[in-house]
Amino acid sequence: MPKFEIREEFYIDDDKFKILSGAIHYFRIHPSQWEDTLFNLKALGFNTVETYIPWNIHEPYEGKFDFKGIKDIEKFIKTAEKIGLYVILRPTPYICAEWEFGGLPAWLLKDKDIKLRSSDNKFIEKLRNYYKVLLPKLLKYQVTNGGPILMMQVENEYGSYGNEKQYLRIVASMMKENGVDVPLFTSDGTWIEALESGSLIEDNIFVSGNFGSKSKENCKILKDFMEENDKKWPVMCMEYWDGWFNRWGEEIIRRDSIDLANDVKEMLEIGSINLYMFRGGTNFGFMNGCSARGNNDLPQVTSYDYDAVLTEWGNPSDKYFELQKVMKSLYPNIKQMPPRKRTVKNIGSYKTDGVANLMSVISDISKEVKTVYPKGMEDLDCNYGYMLYSSEIKNYYHDEKLKVIDASDRCHIYVDEKLISTQYKEEIGTEVEFSSENEVIKIDILVENLGRVNYGHKLNASTQRKGIKGGVMINNHFHSEWKQYPLLLDEDMISKIKFEEKVMTIVNTPTFYHFTIELDEICDTFIDCSEYGKGCIFINGFNIGRYWSRGPIQYLYVPSGFLKDKNEIIIFETENNLIKELKFSDKPIYSNK
Repeated sequence: MPKFEIREEFYIDDDKFKILSGAIHYFRIHPSQWEDTLFNLKALGFNTVETYIPWNIHEPYEGKFDFKGIKDIEKFIKTAEKIGLYVILRPTPYICAEWEFGGLPAWLLKDKDIKLRSSDNKFIEKLRNYYKVLLPKLLKYQVTNGGPILMMQVENEYGSYGNEKQYLRIVASMMKENGVDVPLFTSDGTWIEALESGSLIEDNIFVSGNFGSKSKENCKILKDFMEENDKKWPVMCMEYWDGWFNRWGEEIIRRDSIDLANDVKEMLEIGSINLYMFRGGTNFGFMNGCSARGNNDLPQVTSYDYDAVLTEWGNPSDKYFELQKVMKSLYPNIKQMPPRKRTVKNIGSYKTDGVANLMSVISDISKEVKTVYPKGMEDLDCNYGYMLYSSEIKNYYHDEKLKVIDASDRCHIYVDEKLISTQYKEEIGTEVEFSSENEVIKIDILVENLGRVNYGHKLNASTQRKGIKGGVMINNHFHSEWKQYPLLLDEDMISKIKFEEKVMTIVNTPTFYHFTIELDEICDTFIDCSEYGKGCIFINGFNIGRYWSRGPIQYLYVPSGFLKDKNEIIIFETENNLIKELKFSDKPIYSNK
């Protein structure tokens, strides 16, 4: 078996080894595309793949674990090994990665006193239970056991969050206790405060940095930090940012391919690299993260294209071919191969063949929970998606006033099943007036979790608990007696929807639209969402993500692996848009360039 060591350089079997790695997240790519994506990394001349392991997808509910399908980390590792790649794993409690809550499970928030990413016994106990299940699955793939795994990460950018060394040591000890014996590492931003706070250099745990330019300057900071701590280690950028992520309502961020190639060349002349991202992929379902900027939370888009080396759908971008030239110039004898390309087609347009009003089917698809006052989403195990709150009030036949107190993130307020207000962040808590001719007035409030923050101080804040947390005031008093309907919109829930064939001419409430699509040829495609408002789309029960007219993306990517000869597609539209047609495209659609 090969022997991997970290000395003044990386070594495999006593031969110097430069790590040429690219980040590929198995959980953002359909499993049918793993092999082609990994092949394209190898074809560029790279020798290693890196991936995070998000805690929240593998333990969606406390004590219930899932490693199937797109979550099959073992299959991903074995595919990489078959291609001839080494593997760097980051099974850290927190991953950031523009992923919902930075990979932390939302069920942790049920405990109002838990201190995340700390030595708090309650947090450590939850992590310990997870590691007891996860880590044994990885051990046989370590390079020490003849497998491809070179290193594993202890924590991620902890120096940008805390400086509790006891916590870092507990995590490292847990990994070792569970059988991890490959080298451990940390990665942080390259400023001295972050490196000192987030590393365990004093415990002989390897230190790497994260940056995307100014390689000489950043590497010097890393090198100086090591030398100050009497370490003669190689320099590695664990996240060399080759693009960037995008948020709803903002312009697409692009990076010039030649500029990137020049910066990567400079980095490779100094040390080892992990391109973040090699292929970004897609934030399927409700797994997009959220940026925290001041008092505002800015949710990120479904596409995690990242302007990476491969596009969201897996084809080489201009950056791929510029990097190909760089690799050949630096390593003339390196083996390169032509990259594999995917076929993307417009598979046509289809008429709606069924509709279902959310208010009409809610009792069929969700279990009603009655409480005196509204409960938060996590309290009812509705960690993602939506929650519908319903109640009734007596009509006093004058203008009524309503305001929602402390809710996250976006509220649709309905009176007698007609929308009277949509409130998001800044507006929540604003009083709205309404009236009705009915003796008993029906109140419904649909609250959407737009995504929890994935970076920064708000990870421990109460703002990341979703749903209505303070209550609902009607005519200056807190109204009691509520029915709550959790709307995770998972495959089981979607399968329970009963559709009607009648054609609708007006929509007052959130609506499900049904399409039946038969295909002669199965290939990758895009759904054109440019005429829709806001919602999400399901392909044969799988939630491929959110769309929103705010842009900048106005499409959803559909990998061929989710399609079959006969398909059921369901759109959940929350903005009272009447949807009569489902249109596909052979290219992504943007509201700006």
